[in-house]
Amino acid sequence: MDVTYISFCCTDTKPEPWLSGLRAAIPRALVDVWQPGAPRADYAVVWSPPQQFIDEQIRLKAMFNIGAGVDGLLKLKLPSELAVVRLDDAGMSVQMAEYVCHALIRHFREFDGYEADVAEGKWSYRKPRSRADFPVGILGLGVLGQRVAQAVAQFDFPVRGWSRTPHKMPGVTTFSGEAEFNEFLAGTRVLVNLLPLTPQTENILRRDTLQRLLPGAYLINVARGAHLVDDDLLALLDMGHLAGATLDVFRTEPLPAGHPFWKHRRITVTPHTSARTLRDESIAQIAAKIERLRAGEAPSVLPGFVDPARGY
Repeated sequence: MDVTYISFCCTDTKPEPWLSGLRAAIPRALVDVWQPGAPRADYAVVWSPPQQFIDEQIRLKAMFNIGAGVDGLLKLKLPSELAVVRLDDAGMSVQMAEYVCHALIRHFREFDGYEADVAEGKWSYRKPRSRADFPVGILGLGVLGQRVAQAVAQFDFPVRGWSRTPHKMPGVTTFSGEAEFNEFLAGTRVLVNLLPLTPQTENILRRDTLQRLLPGAYLINVARGAHLVDDDLLALLDMGHLAGATLDVFRTEPLPAGHPFWKHRRITVTPHTSARTLRDESIAQIAAKIERLRAGEAPSVLPGFVDPARGY
């Protein structure tokens, strides 16, 4: 069998463990870190590659993104024939479910309030809340969104889900398309954003959409910072329409010093850590997909194949 050439071009990623893992997982493959002027490869494993990489690697059959989000990659000038494949799970969905359930329960049980009281030496009591009053709405029902919805349902919260196209999920009230978007929002008290970032979804978390949520709503954003209009969130928190937010993603990362999110008493900030790429699981998934391509399968049938027209 012919040798397969794989180029590794991942910004801010230590290459050695990935190289050794890919070499072990794909026999007869030559795997190297890309440098300007490097030989042309058959496949690429990338994260935030420069345009020069795309321009030089004109022989690529497919490019594998080591993350679920490809919005940054699609901003590059890509050849129309180049297949882009993202990770469809690789251990991220369970992490995302953990994160969202933690943020949800911390808010619902008012553990954040207890923490503040304890810091001041107060022994406090809060009246138990009813889960029926806290319907959770999941924006985006892809692989990650479905796993999160299933996890939240295990805690007996009413679960609602919205997606661009219709989905059916046991135990989840589903909505789809623009026609049902406002109805979805109007019955939601805790909104979890898991949408891909596209021109259609940028700034979707803004004043007129967040105002449609039930009074005292709570926002959990684990998708992309550009989904959220920062000033609109701050205004709605100050008005009291929103009770708070847990934010893991931001328009500028790291979050700049002095940004109001850092010290706002109703906002919890985490450093884009809701679901980290797990190297071994990712390598196994990429290797399996490369073997399928080498066996003659079309890229479009692979899980995680990105449709540039949709943006994910």
